[in-house]
Amino acid sequence: MKVTFKDCLQLKSLSQGVVVAGEKNLTNRIKNISVMDAGTAEEAAAYNGKTEELVLTSFAGMKNDLEAQKNAIRNLAKAGAAGMVIMHRENSDRHNYKEVITAAEESGLPLVILACGQEEGYAEIISQVMEKVLYGGNFKNSLINNTIFHLLNFEKHSSFLQALREAAISNEFQIVLLSEDFNPIFAVETRHQIAIDAAIRRGREFVLNFSHIYSLIDIDGVLTYWGKIENEGDKYYLLIVDNEDNYSAGEITKLAEIIELAMGMWKFTPESDARAEFVKSLIRGNRSLAYSLKQEAGVNPSDIISVFFAKGIDSKKCESIMDSYEEKNLLNIIRLKEDGKIYGVVSKGTSIEQSDGAEEKTACLRMYDEMKEDKTVRIFHSTGIDAIEGAGDGFNMINETWPFAGYIFPYKRVFTKYEMVLVSNCMNIQLQGGHFKKNYADLLGPFKKDGDNKARQLLETLETFVLDAGMNSGKTAEFMGIHTNTVQYRLKKINEVLGAEITGNRVIPGLTIALALQRLENGSR
Repeated sequence: MKVTFKDCLQLKSLSQGVVVAGEKNLTNRIKNISVMDAGTAEEAAAYNGKTEELVLTSFAGMKNDLEAQKNAIRNLAKAGAAGMVIMHRENSDRHNYKEVITAAEESGLPLVILACGQEEGYAEIISQVMEKVLYGGNFKNSLINNTIFHLLNFEKHSSFLQALREAAISNEFQIVLLSEDFNPIFAVETRHQIAIDAAIRRGREFVLNFSHIYSLIDIDGVLTYWGKIENEGDKYYLLIVDNEDNYSAGEITKLAEIIELAMGMWKFTPESDARAEFVKSLIRGNRSLAYSLKQEAGVNPSDIISVFFAKGIDSKKCESIMDSYEEKNLLNIIRLKEDGKIYGVVSKGTSIEQSDGAEEKTACLRMYDEMKEDKTVRIFHSTGIDAIEGAGDGFNMINETWPFAGYIFPYKRVFTKYEMVLVSNCMNIQLQGGHFKKNYADLLGPFKKDGDNKARQLLETLETFVLDAGMNSGKTAEFMGIHTNTVQYRLKKINEVLGAEITGNRVIPGLTIALALQRLENGSR
């Protein structure tokens, strides 16, 4: 139910107010209320200049500044405020509001003055106005009554979803039930003014703030309400779209409560989250289950291009980055959150043309690079894979190597299949042990003489050069905090100690494994 300034003037706390300006705009809708104690017109605009907000003030902050008062009026009107109530605290002959009233009338801002001597203060006005905004006429309206009529009409409707659809059509709302991983379970769409996928992407940005009191998110002028519900111990998110901006947040919250209650009365159990189960089946290596779920999850196996695992990541920021790629139709991403970690399956979007796969790989790698900005992030991905088999193999490699990769590459934040293969090989060598392992250890033998600090210094430089700096002497100097010339000198000495050119094609593979194996052993102790 829409609540206007005129409706609020019927409340006990405002009933003695006098409308002195903007009477023609008393039909302005009120959604919120605030107290203005700003000292300047600019502060008033910053803190109280909100669309459809009722502003209460005594001009205490700008008591002796008439120009500031008038400019504050103009700023609030420009910002779309619903109106203003002046709490007059002085005798009428000691304050002249003539110029303020003129400014309000010229700006079209409804202005009401409450004369001194009124018993009600800010608290009473705020309480009564917000009760009106949230709860309207105690829910004695068509939304609640009509919804109850449909949802509890067991004779007419054969299922809960059929009853819910009839209620949504009759009352002009839409509804989507989502799993804890934010994947849609079912949707009742009665209008296509807003794309449900776009609404879900926006909702992810605010998911941590959702509660059983429904949160309002304005998406391109369409009002969407979000909150949590439970069904047989399982938690879900509920999205309700108010097609015509007909209802208050309180009415939507009550509507959600009725829907939740009706689910129990119908003994309705939401279907499992096929998209989340699809990702889980790949993580666990159950490819036959993944094949059986692909159609229900809406996945075309030939479109899968990458799988990933991310930890230590800012979930909100990560979601925003992934959403941006989905909005551009570059990528489609199914994600699964478990214990602060994110698993994902990435498929190519509709805007990527059929090609040799270079464009889709580039989009994937660019997305991972954007996600790694926080220094605590670790992202493991296998990109350029072959359908469900490749996705399963990719997750298998990720699961096997991610706990150990940080030992070998402590500064790296994004790990590709190339780094993970190296980690996997080192793990196998470490487990196999014996002569095979000793061969690699012997490659570093010249640097491990007891008490030789220079030899250890050269080994540290070699490790940093090969494993951290990508064999770049400038980056090696940055990592170690020394001059580039010093690095060049040490590299020359290393070549002399090894009796080989360390950047040679036949030298670097074995040397890389030997250095990585040493770090893995040291880190695992």
